[in-house]
Amino acid sequence: MTTEWFFEYEIQINRPGLLGDIASLLGMLRITIVTINGVDEGRRGMLLNAQNKESIDRFEHIISTMETIQLTKFREPKLRDRLAVRHGRYIQRDLDDRKTFRFVRDDLGLLVDFMAEIYKQDGHKLIGIRGMPRVGKTESVVAASVCANKKWIFLSSTMIKQTVRSQLMGDEFSQQNIFILDGIVTRKSSDERHHQLVKEMMRMPTIKVVEHPDMFVQHSEYTIDDFDYIIELRHSPDEEITYEMMERNQGNNDFGGFGGFGGFEF
Repeated sequence: MTTEWFFEYEIQINRPGLLGDIASLLGMLRITIVTINGVDEGRRGMLLNAQNKESIDRFEHIISTMETIQLTKFREPKLRDRLAVRHGRYIQRDLDDRKTFRFVRDDLGLLVDFMAEIYKQDGHKLIGIRGMPRVGKTESVVAASVCANKKWIFLSSTMIKQTVRSQLMGDEFSQQNIFILDGIVTRKSSDERHHQLVKEMMRMPTIKVVEHPDMFVQHSEYTIDDFDYIIELRHSPDEEITYEMMERNQGNNDFGGFGGFGGFEF
C-alpha cells in the first residue's frame, strides 16, 4: 500500500550535489519524490510516496545521521505542508489562535488554493474571513469555489449591488454548494425571512463562508468559537482591520441599488 509523507530539512552545509545525494538515497529505497520545493530560507520540503513503511523508517534513520542537513519535519502531510511545497512557503498562522490564518493581498494565489482545498472536504465547515474593503475577500472566495468546482450562492453580499436573499430555489439547496454571506449586511437586515434562511443554511452539513465574522456574531446565537477557520486578509502585514468605516459605508448604501458602484467590496 502506497503511503505519502512530508519531509522537510534545513541545510547545515550547502555543498554541490547535496540534493542529488538525497534523491539517490530515496531512489535506492524505492521512495518516489512527488513534489519538491524550497519552503523557507535554507529549508527544503518534499512530498514522498513509498510502497511500505519500512522504507520510510530506514530513510528517516539514515537522513538523521547526515551532518549536512538537519531533519525538521517528517510526518504524514497536512494541508499546510502540501501548500508549502506547492507555493514555496508556509501559510502564516496565529500563534495564540491556531485556527486563524493570515494573508496579505500579494498572497491571493496561495489564499485561493488554501480555501479551495477546504472546499473540497465533505461536511460542515464554517469559515470566517476578515479584511478591509477592496482587499480581495469576495474575489478570493469565489475564485476558490471555481478551483474546487463548486457552485457559490450569495445569501447576502455587497458585490455589484447589495443582496439579501430570503429564499433559495432548485439546486441552490445542494450540500455541494458554497454559501457566502456578508456579516454586516446580514446583521443589519430587518428581513426575518433572510435570517431564517441563514439559520437553515448554518444547520446544513456544507461549506459556509462569512465575510466580517465578528459583525455576524453580534446579537446572534453564534460565536467566533463556532468557526472552524478564520482567515485574515490585509493589504500589508501591519494593516489594522476595523469595522467603523465599513459599517458607515454600508449605512450609506441603498439596499437593492448600485449606489455608484460603492457597494463593491472585493
